[in-house]
Amino acid sequence: MLHLTPAVTIYILTLSALFGLVSGSFANCCAWRMAHGESAAKGRSHCVACGHTLSPRELIPVISWVVQKGRCRHCGAPVSIRYPLTEGFTAIAFVLIVLRYDVTLNTLQFWILTAVLLTIALVDLETGYIPDSLVLGIALDFTVVTALRGGPFWSLWLKGVFNAAAVALPLLGLVLLMDRVLGRESMGGGDIKLFFAIGLFSHWSCNLFTLLLSCFLGIAFALIFRGVCTEDGEGAFPFGPAIAAAAFLSILAAEPAVQAYLSLF
Repeated sequence: MLHLTPAVTIYILTLSALFGLVSGSFANCCAWRMAHGESAAKGRSHCVACGHTLSPRELIPVISWVVQKGRCRHCGAPVSIRYPLTEGFTAIAFVLIVLRYDVTLNTLQFWILTAVLLTIALVDLETGYIPDSLVLGIALDFTVVTALRGGPFWSLWLKGVFNAAAVALPLLGLVLLMDRVLGRESMGGGDIKLFFAIGLFSHWSCNLFTLLLSCFLGIAFALIFRGVCTEDGEGAFPFGPAIAAAAFLSILAAEPAVQAYLSLF
């Protein structure tokens, strides 16, 4: 953190971690509900096995899972370890973002983006589908924070659209060509929409970095989780988690990585 005392820095990082834990828990809840046809905005949190409505002490991120030894207090059914893992990951992610961008609108913007990307990854991992509502949420995040920055809103907004389209449109053309050559779908429409949405936030060169990184991560995930398949039973590992992971890493490292590469020439 820049120009802050150690005490204030620790305070801000602690708050960031706590906010990340809560955001990760909320993303987990939204992802499960969307994957199972429930409303993400209505209803109380409940055990997925017995339907027991969870009390506040059963909803404390990470701690509740540890205290209850990974089981529902009401029926004893196991609670997936994905909950504390994603909550802990989000806490770390939020701390890394505030260390990278300090206390700025960029931090707020990328906190929201990270939480939505996590939700998208979890839904896609379980269903093989990326909800349009979450992709629109990313675009709304960009639009609202752009408005909060002040300055020429439409100029900044159109600049974001140009940077997104500079990578997403050629990708769409390539995918359509591959679909025709292969006689089957080579990439889901949701993946292309997601590439466009996350492309709003960065320069086109950083978006190209995200695209390339997502391809490498997609191959790695497919090899590591070869036994995981989507609901259609085809054994294909969804691409959404790789795109989400690449986008998050790009938040932290795309700009310096691109600058370091260009400095070689």
